[in-house]
Amino acid sequence: MSEDAKRSVAGALSAKPNSDDRKPSSAVTTPTGKRVIIKSADMFQDMQKEAVDIAIGAFEKHSVEKDVAEYIKKEFDKKHGPTWHCIVGRNFDLKL
Repeated sequence: MSEDAKRSVAGALSAKPNSDDRKPSSAVTTPTGKRVIIKSADMFQDMQKEAVDIAIGAFEKHSVEKDVAEYIKKEFDKKHGPTWHCIVGRNFDLKL
């Protein structure tokens, strides 16, 4: 997959919001100017941006989805403590 194709894929962080003080954003613009759509998130806006930045870095370093997910999980474990989960793939849909 080309680098441009990886960056143009709209990503989605999906989680069921559980508090009123965390408001999901509709989109994050990356440093490369690409727009990532966040459909739903239970994260503060700065953490959403961090997740997008880490995901872009993961796709730049790895081409296998399993390796991308592992990279993202390890980065979040280092920065925010353990127990993060990350799933990377194309053909699935999470219905809340």
